[in-house]
Amino acid sequence: MNSLKPYLLRAVYDWCVDNDLTPYLLANADADDVVIPRQSVQEGRIILNLKPQAVHNLALGDNKVEFNARFGGKPMLVRIPIKAVLAIYARENGQGMVFDENEGEDPLPPQPTSTEPTESKPARSRPVLKVVK
Repeated sequence: MNSLKPYLLRAVYDWCVDNDLTPYLLANADADDVVIPRQSVQEGRIILNLKPQAVHNLALGDNKVEFNARFGGKPMLVRIPIKAVLAIYARENGQGMVFDENEGEDPLPPQPTSTEPTESKPARSRPVLKVVK
């Protein structure tokens, strides 16, 4: 199955823009394949303003977030793999979504390890409709 993360990322972004809020993206600056302005990194993380007036050619793809922006007056292509995205939220009210930092490492939920037999549920009979007058 495809990851739910890029779909949620796009939904929160659209919600922010539709409500005239400023979408902020929090990302792990130390993740592989991240291309960001290193001077803006604090404690291994970076917060980026994704407001349409601040970025150009924004692409919220299934595998990466990519856009052009200016940092200190210098143009730069920013590229962040989806796995490095930690949150997207509105600057004005903090509403948004925080993602699991370890998403994608173990896509299956843990399975029970018990060797005891599981109780079987009794067979259900077919539903019956009654006419009520």
